[in-house]
Amino acid sequence: MTPLGYRRLILTRHAKSAWDDPTLADHDRPLNDRGRRAARALGDWLASRGYEPEEVLCSSARRTQETWQSVTITPLEVRPLVRVEPGLYNAAPEKMLTILRTASQQTVMMLGHNPGISELAAMLPAHPPLDPDFRRYPTAATLVVDFQIDSWSQLVPGQGSVMDFIRFDGRR
Repeated sequence: MTPLGYRRLILTRHAKSAWDDPTLADHDRPLNDRGRRAARALGDWLASRGYEPEEVLCSSARRTQETWQSVTITPLEVRPLVRVEPGLYNAAPEKMLTILRTASQQTVMMLGHNPGISELAAMLPAHPPLDPDFRRYPTAATLVVDFQIDSWSQLVPGQGSVMDFIRFDGRR
């Protein structure tokens, strides 16, 4: 939980998806085993850090929804409001920002896709993390960034404070 006057964003790229069925549309691709492991590890990490979203903005793509479902295998103390947002599917960062500004809760998790999510992540903090993977934002990468604002509608890029950046590859 973030204090009043703050908003926290947990910005997550979907976990690794399967490419083994060429007849599936991109929107319908599921996670592969490695992706499910990575998403479960992400859920464990979020819970261990107390980064529990009160609201989830999730792309309508199957792989983003499955990422969220695998994250929540680790029980959360808070039962978040989950909004499946078709506009987040392969969205540009400006579109993602517009959707984020409609959020109503203090701690929001947004699940989306590259390249938009990496571009949005690069726009948000005053000082980006030094991690060499930050710019490419690999699958299951997650940025936790805080803002000193009272409402998401007040969000201005370049004013966030990075709390954490991590990625999970699901190989373990």
